[in-house]
Formats: sequence, structure tokens, C-alpha cells
Amino acid sequence: MDVRPPPTPHTAEGKVRRVGVEIEFAGITPANAAQLVCELFGGQVVVVSPHRLRVEATRWGDFGIELDAQVAHPDTKVIEQGPLSDAEWDRQRHQMRVEFHNKTRELIGDVVAGLVPTEIVCPPVPWDQLGELDALLDALRTHGAKGTDASLLYGFGLHLNPEAPDLGVDSILAHLRAYLLLAEWLRDQIDIDITREVLPHANPFPKAYAILVLDPDYAPDLDTLIGDYLRHNPTRNRELDMLPLFAELRPDYPDAMFSDALTKPRPTYHYRLPNAQLSAPQWGSVVEWNLWVEVEILAADLERLEARSREYLAHHTLSPMTRWLDKLRSWMNES
Repeated sequence: MDVRPPPTPHTAEGKVRRVGVEIEFAGITPANAAQLVCELFGGQVVVVSPHRLRVEATRWGDFGIELDAQVAHPDTKVIEQGPLSDAEWDRQRHQMRVEFHNKTRELIGDVVAGLVPTEIVCPPVPWDQLGELDALLDALRTHGAKGTDASLLYGFGLHLNPEAPDLGVDSILAHLRAYLLLAEWLRDQIDIDITREVLPHANPFPKAYAILVLDPDYAPDLDTLIGDYLRHNPTRNRELDMLPLFAELRPDYPDAMFSDALTKPRPTYHYRLPNAQLSAPQWGSVVEWNLWVEVEILAADLERLEARSREYLAHHTLSPMTRWLDKLRSWMNES
């Protein structure tokens, strides 16, 4: 499958825009997954802890591979706390505490390895090289990796982190509007797995928030946009998580979500919606990227974006969501 070009393929500096990819799966240990990465893309495997590894210096940068459970990994606060004093007994007691902590976390990881996913966090890849990155998904599939539909327990996803083409508030608002308009169509195309619908990892935006943002008179500055987002979405678990981008632009914003260690600032849209469909031979990051590009195409067409927004607002005061989905399908068939 060909990779669709976005309407803005390059950054303001003239570089090809990049996309981060995160993939969750079962059936392969982090150590074995790291070896596959190394075989495909070069680099060296570095063991950070028993269930957390890196593959450094690949053709694109460093891959992170780990069990996706914080309790399976050593807590840096415990490791870095240090002994109470320089006394020999305090130093020995601290060393015993660290060793016990590390061993306990390793054992917890061994126990939960079949219940929580292995996650690979890929370095940013130029969008036109996503087809080459999909060789990793093919290798995982060949070696027995299990995706979302392999079990009712597997609420696994593939996340895309497209580099924002413009960090101005007008561009961010346009992309957010485009996403809100296309969200139901994207869910229909992806056919969200029932387990992921039940789990709170990629929840849809509240309708009240969509009505606020899609109002043509809504013209916030950055702080207002962030404040309205947090008021309606006090969570990381949205299908399009805007917190990493907001934290990149306003690291000192006065909200606890911005100091949460799980909110990693980066100049990207954190798109959490797609299933990890490793059982489908033709599926990969290119498939999901090509769907995402529809959001960017609509965001770039401001006249059409405003017209669709007005239709949404009129429709949602009169009609149920099922008729809106029919409208979305007709739009996409026109393009």
C-alpha cells in the first residue's frame, strides 16, 4: 500500500515531517522484540532492566521496548533516593532495599507478562518511510505476536504521533476541528474493538466540547484553548490526546496534568484510536496513517472545514448520531 502524502509534507525548516509509532501486542517478550528490531534496523540492544530494553543507534534513532506496566519496572525514586547517611550500615541497608525492590519488580513482570502487552515505542520516522517501518509489524506477526482481536483481554492499540505541520494556535484549532468532525467516520473505518470501547484508553470527545470548538466564533488564544480542553477532557485517555502537544508549547501551564510523568511533551498530535490488528496481513502503520491524512486534508481546507462545522452544529441540535455517521460517509465518498 502506498503512503499518502499529507497536505503539508515538510516542516517550516524544509525537512520531511516525521511520525512516531507505538505498538502494543502480546505473545513476544520485550527481549525477543528488541532482537527483531535490531535485526531489521541495526543498532545495539541495551538492557535497562529485565523487562525494559532499548535498541540504540538504529537508522532512525532509539527504539524503546518494555512491558507496558509501571509495576514491572524499577522505580527511579527508590533507586535514586540514596542512603540516610554515609554510615556503613545505612549504605548497606540502602543497597539491600534497592536489590529487594529490583528483584520484586522483576518477579512482578514475570507474573504479568501474559496479561499486559509488550510495547514498542519507535523513534520518529519520516512519513514517507512508514512502509519500511511496517517490516517490523510483519516480523512481529510472523513470530507470533498477538493483536487486539486475539483475545477479549487484549485492548491493544497502535498510536501515531504525527509531527504538527504548524505550531500556531490557528493550525492546532483547525486540526482539532477536523478531527472532531471525522471522529465517528474514523471509528467506523477502524471498527474499534469491543475491548477497547469498554476500556478507557481512547474515549471519544464529549459532544459538548465538539459543539464549543466547532462554533465558527470560537477563536481562542493558546491558554484559552488549553483551558477549555482540560475542562472538558481532564484525562490522557482521549482518542486524540492533545496534552503532549500542549505540554510542549506551554510546559509551565498551571495544571497537574502537565507535571504528570506520563504526559511526555512533544510537538505532535497523539492519535490513540487505531486497534493493533496484527492478525490482518495487510494491516500496518501505513493503513492508519492514510486514514489520519484525511484529518490533515480537511484541516488544510478552511472553507470546507467551516462549512462542515456549521453542518455539524445544525445537525446535532436536530438529529441523532446515526444520521451524522451517514452524512460523514457521504462526505468521504465525495472526496
